[in-house]
Amino acid sequence: MAKRRPLPLEFWDFLMTNKKWWLLPLVLAMLALAGLVFLAGTPVAPFVYTLF
Repeated sequence: MAKRRPLPLEFWDFLMTNKKWWLLPLVLAMLALAGLVFLAGTPVAPFVYTLF
């Protein structure tokens, strides 16, 4: 049975073999948005709201 690899390594391998470089900015933008949503639910929220 093959050893399982972490998801970021699998994604990087997918990008390298299939040349789907246009996916990278989309994934990074979604991760940044998820980070903002996470920070909005924590005590850091007042500082996040000042960014906008």
